[in-house]
Amino acid sequence: MKKRLLFLLLLGCSHTLRAEPPGVETEAAAYAKTLKKLTDVMVNDVTGPCASARYYAYANLAAYELLYQQKRPASYVPFGGLLRSYPAFAGPPDAQIDARFGSLYALLRMGEELLPSGYTLEKDRLALVKEAKNRFRLTDARMQATRAYADTLVKKLVRYAAQDGYIKTSGYLRFTPTNEPGYWQPTPPAYSEAYEPHWPKLRPFLLDSASQFRPLPMVKYDERTGSPFFQLAKEVYDTTRALTDQQRHIANFWDCNPFFLNQKGHVSFGTKKITPGGHWMGITSIVCLQRNLSLAETVRWHTLVGLTMADAFISCWEEKYHSNRIRPETFINQHLDRDWRPMLQTPPFPEYTSGHSVMSAAIATVLTTLAGGPVTYTDTVELEFGIPARSFRSFEQAASEAAVSRLYGGIHFRDSIENGVAQGKQIGRFFIQKMGIK
Repeated sequence: MKKRLLFLLLLGCSHTLRAEPPGVETEAAAYAKTLKKLTDVMVNDVTGPCASARYYAYANLAAYELLYQQKRPASYVPFGGLLRSYPAFAGPPDAQIDARFGSLYALLRMGEELLPSGYTLEKDRLALVKEAKNRFRLTDARMQATRAYADTLVKKLVRYAAQDGYIKTSGYLRFTPTNEPGYWQPTPPAYSEAYEPHWPKLRPFLLDSASQFRPLPMVKYDERTGSPFFQLAKEVYDTTRALTDQQRHIANFWDCNPFFLNQKGHVSFGTKKITPGGHWMGITSIVCLQRNLSLAETVRWHTLVGLTMADAFISCWEEKYHSNRIRPETFINQHLDRDWRPMLQTPPFPEYTSGHSVMSAAIATVLTTLAGGPVTYTDTVELEFGIPARSFRSFEQAASEAAVSRLYGGIHFRDSIENGVAQGKQIGRFFIQKMGIK
């Protein structure tokens, strides 16, 4: 399945790749394939959207830091003094450090250390070591020097990650929903407790604070027929009852629900899928392959996307638990149709703003700048989950479609979507300016 997905990623590229000898894998493809191994572990672990963004940020940072310290690529910026509380790293003491092997090794090691089931990546790391020795003919001395340096970087980054506040979130009091009108309540079918209510307490990577980019005020809650809020709910209700096949496809394509609970009579079972962050990591890999980027640029693109999505989720979650707004499903069941269900399953956290809208807009803004303008590409990320590919004229078009998919899916009001997009663009522009992305 993994080999098939990599082939489909290559197949979806509309630009011609540089000719390579048969059987020789490009550096961009090797990195994308290795990162996909971390994604597969997250899918298996049912890692939520916030946590997956955090893992992507730290894992890619390990590869970025190794390349920066070893090669000092011209497009790279030092993260010391830029990312909050970022530690200092010493350059490699040995000139024998191999950049390709080291970056892939560091990526896997960071996944091993951070992911709940990261231990399953050990076999991939050992296979990488074997490949480096047999296929790429690295000497034992060069391999050992590279591994030792990568392990040193990873240890320091693991300590850095341990200080971001994530570990403390499990010790905070549970979030208790209020019964007051207009506020979030658990929704069918699982009525799960609130997901990551303390995520805004995490240390952002680049943002000054979780509340730095608060969105415009949401439409005021009002149950009266004809009120602006009632009309928002009515729009969701009417839209979902008259969806076209295209709109259904768009909703499914951008669903990105890591755990869909299926119910067949008295039997319930879960379906695992990729998160929003995993989807955009896949898009980043597709375009890196399409443009045949160097290893250094491939790592740079993935790292900047990872950092952007991590801070976008912190920003969005700060607003979610600040406003604590009711979901369309709850309001519609109470005031319009008690039997109505959205096309997508309502996720277990407050409604305002739309997480996919915020994160997608932020990443699209950064990727567009990295690419130097709009990029046409075919998104094959969801093929492994049985959802056909979609082609886009630009990252911004994809982000806009991801945002409106939440209306088609019946899980967000329009102001949450539109104000979420604006919030995400602000975050993206902030990253571009602070990182000096060109």
